[in-house]
Amino acid sequence: MIEEFHRIKRLPPYVFAEVNRLKAAARTRGADIIDLGMGNPDMDTPKHIVDKLIETVQRPRTHRYSASKGIPGLRKAQAAYYARRFGVKLDPETQVVATLGSKEGFANMAQAICAPGDVVLCPCPTYPIHEFGFIISGGAIRHVEASNDDRFLSAISRAVKHSIPKPIAMILSYPSNPTAMTASLDFYREAVQLARKLDLIILSDLAYSELYFDDNPPPSVLQVPGAIDITVEFTSLSKTYNMPGWRMGFAVGNDRLIAALARVKSYLDYGAFTPIQVAAAAALNGPQDCVEEMRRVYKSRRDTLVKSFGQAGFDVPPPPASMFAWAPIPEPFRALGSVEFSKLLIEKADVAVSPGTGFGEYGEGFVRIALVENEHRIRQAARNIKKFLSQGTSGLHNVLPPDGDTGRKSA
Repeated sequence: MIEEFHRIKRLPPYVFAEVNRLKAAARTRGADIIDLGMGNPDMDTPKHIVDKLIETVQRPRTHRYSASKGIPGLRKAQAAYYARRFGVKLDPETQVVATLGSKEGFANMAQAICAPGDVVLCPCPTYPIHEFGFIISGGAIRHVEASNDDRFLSAISRAVKHSIPKPIAMILSYPSNPTAMTASLDFYREAVQLARKLDLIILSDLAYSELYFDDNPPPSVLQVPGAIDITVEFTSLSKTYNMPGWRMGFAVGNDRLIAALARVKSYLDYGAFTPIQVAAAAALNGPQDCVEEMRRVYKSRRDTLVKSFGQAGFDVPPPPASMFAWAPIPEPFRALGSVEFSKLLIEKADVAVSPGTGFGEYGEGFVRIALVENEHRIRQAARNIKKFLSQGTSGLHNVLPPDGDTGRKSA
């Protein structure tokens, strides 16, 4: 018998796969599925960015291998963004690396710093690469229930005390995917102080830095004095400029950590296609009214979602940031668990969402709803869901678990 490969055995079945299969089958049957599952921006990339790509791609020299760590102009543009937005000074030569999206950057950082068996402290629920980047690299994950206050930091302290071997790093992610949770600069100050005390590296995911809905832009942990000594932070152009397929992100921070990431990347890739890098620099250096418009559209969609779903009987807490809402499953259906409830929404309401358990064990009982359809489609989804919910759980006896079994994993 052929055994499964070691690293593949460490990866559980992808919990979204069954939902995606049902979604594809429904569309094959002709169903009009309103897809609020994958966080795939539907708005156009701003014209001046596309124009710069077209202009650059017509120069044959740009078709050659590019620079793995990013062309100098792009790294300077990212450093200028940090100075402008956060008041953080970065050396574009030693403290900035361009990545193929923040996801690739995070995974390769795991490769760079993780030895077999190393323990990393990861919030839960969280974006899967935060966990599985280290698992693929041979590390071990210790979950800490996600929050944005002293509870999280106290849990980090306990985890370090009770972990063997001692953890090497802690992951922060605000605004969070999937929960949309944000963090204050005061929280970051305490997190940096704790990390220094416990000798932990901080890996901060700030991919949604520009997608916020109030007058308080999310801060960077690098604004804390001394944070750069122990921190790498990841950002992305995917959501900010509606460039998800362009795969353009950044890692910035501590020189030694950035050098380790750059060295790993130099063995794995030659960087993004040069015209994409040039256009990305144009995005960062150019007019930012497109970012304001992006925020306006997502805020309007958020408000429409919260209102229309609430009227349908599906209460959705308004997210303060990100392009996602994190919603508890309506009480009559909670015992089903998030995967079965998500499957039912496809089958009975023609609406796709992401099951919360796909983001970790503490995500059970919730679904993630992406703001990737226009307001008309969001209202249509609400009407479909209202009709489904009005039918109650009658006829669902074959999928409901026995009394007392919620279908959740134990914490």
